[in-house]
Amino acid sequence: MLPLLSHFRRTFADLGLILGASALASTVVIGIRQMGGLQPLELGAYDRLMQLRPMPGPDPRLLVVAVTEADIQRYRSLSLPDQIYAQALQNLLKHQPRAIGLDIYRDFAVPPGHEALNRLWLSSDRLFAVTKLGDAMNATIRPPAALSADQVGFNDIVVDTGGIVRRSLLFLPDDQGNTLYSFSLRLALRYLADEGIEPRASDADPSVMQLGPSIFTPLQPNDGGYVGADTAGYQIMLNYRGDQRAVTWVPLEDVLNERVAPALVRDRVVLIGNVAESGKDFFYTPFSSGQRDNQRMAGVFIHAQMVGQFIDAGLGNRALIWFWPKSVEHLWTVLWALIGAILAWRVRHPLALATAAGIALVTLLLTGYALFLKSGWIPLVPPALTFLVASGGVITYTAQQAKRQQQMVMRLLGQSISPEIAATMWERRDQLLKEGKLPGQRLIATLLFTDLKGFSTISEQMEPEELFNWLNVYLEKVADVVHRYHGVINKFTGDGIMAVFGVPIQRTSREGIAIDARNAVDCALALGNLLEELNREWAAQGLPQMMMRAGIYTGPIVVGSLGSKNRLEYGVIGDSVNTASRLESVDKHRQPGPCRILVAEETLQYLGDRYEVEPWGPLPLKGKERKIKVFRILGRRSGLALGPNQSTAIELEI
Repeated sequence: MLPLLSHFRRTFADLGLILGASALASTVVIGIRQMGGLQPLELGAYDRLMQLRPMPGPDPRLLVVAVTEADIQRYRSLSLPDQIYAQALQNLLKHQPRAIGLDIYRDFAVPPGHEALNRLWLSSDRLFAVTKLGDAMNATIRPPAALSADQVGFNDIVVDTGGIVRRSLLFLPDDQGNTLYSFSLRLALRYLADEGIEPRASDADPSVMQLGPSIFTPLQPNDGGYVGADTAGYQIMLNYRGDQRAVTWVPLEDVLNERVAPALVRDRVVLIGNVAESGKDFFYTPFSSGQRDNQRMAGVFIHAQMVGQFIDAGLGNRALIWFWPKSVEHLWTVLWALIGAILAWRVRHPLALATAAGIALVTLLLTGYALFLKSGWIPLVPPALTFLVASGGVITYTAQQAKRQQQMVMRLLGQSISPEIAATMWERRDQLLKEGKLPGQRLIATLLFTDLKGFSTISEQMEPEELFNWLNVYLEKVADVVHRYHGVINKFTGDGIMAVFGVPIQRTSREGIAIDARNAVDCALALGNLLEELNREWAAQGLPQMMMRAGIYTGPIVVGSLGSKNRLEYGVIGDSVNTASRLESVDKHRQPGPCRILVAEETLQYLGDRYEVEPWGPLPLKGKERKIKVFRILGRRSGLALGPNQSTAIELEI
């Protein structure tokens, strides 16, 4: 029951970390977005998606007649005479276009040819001209007087911050409350009229225009990546067909000299406009940042793109740009925060985490691109940021937690474990540590107690400081031997030690327990060899010889953190500890050699036939009601080298 509760507690803690990091990241990113902090990045991402989208080729329903710099130089005037445009319109009308729009202001006569141009305006309902709406800074530029109001449209263009055109303006109200049409919409409606398609009010909302199957939902200030955009009038996103190559064009001179193939004009919408640098009618578009030269697009080409979009929408060939509701966008952003937090929690290896994060972000971008191919503009920057912030938060938290755990482990075990055990324990710290502590764990281990015989004699011959240094040198060498045999020194008992073999990584098989038992015995034998070397050194220094007693016992113990939060130690408790200690001190007068190693039958059963053993019979141990069968280890059998026993794998029981 307790392990199950512990599992649930750990699961809820992990879930709380994931949800907390996701909520914090989402709140911060969505808050920054709503304040407009992400708008430049989101609009930049929109531009990049527009650039990456494949271009279907030039629009077969459009033709631009371009007034070039050569035309202006030829006639030595930025405003060409009326007769030039009259001749061009006459030549184009012969080839039966659907509509012709003159994107050049004609608010006053430019002789010669003014009368001829007026006659043409009156001769056909397929001719359209532009007006420019005035404001507080600029006066209104009126259309040609000969044209009816149905053949006039404003050519005002909505420009975002940075001078980029991403939106189309369809309608604007005038001072009298009349609805004014845009130039591009007038041309598109004339084309669609021949297809029997007329604008009407949407069934769902009478204030929204429907053209064929497409509903032109007006852009709102916070749609897409915009925050507080000026959406006055009736605006939609401009769904470009492509860059300037998406519209076929011919120079005005070719039209005047009738060098244009009739097929380029017949059944098309023809726009006449200025593309000369001196005309200064150029704008940046979403394609500008991806182009090295000719980054700006002439206004007449932008109007042509709008005409093409409206025609496609009316015919049902190409969808208008659409967005998710804000609630869905927020859920999408939170989802990626959760994905980032879960990845950072589940994948701890830096390279694996970087790879997984890269795959996730690429998936996000591909999803956004796939939907953009279907004319959907979904958030990319906010979910990417919440992904990074949430994953970064989890990484920071787990790193701090790992640091605290490492400090706790080092505080508990200090220098008393071998590097191999330390590495394995640290790798599996999440499974070993709970709530910042090593919980009590019952396991079977082998305990080794050692003590020096004759230490009191040598302590009488040394000053306390000198004795302290002598002990440190001795115990440091003892610790090296214990570490070499994968033991953990739990206590230094003056001139002796208490070492444990089989912790903190629990063995789950008999073979594993046997390895620990053999390591303990081999460690005791190695300590005996060390003592012989030290005795030779001490003899040369005139110091007395030392003898060692070692007691070894294998049995159940409980290990874990012991103490308060201010002072913790790695506790090892159980009757097995007492038994090993009593084995070391039993019959002190019996010291057959420099190093006496005694083991109980509970340890001997794991040793096999590796050692020469001398039975000492059942012996009473202090504090024990029953006698313990004791055996003295004489050494390894001939042919068996002394060395640490290696396990093929360190087993961990959760």
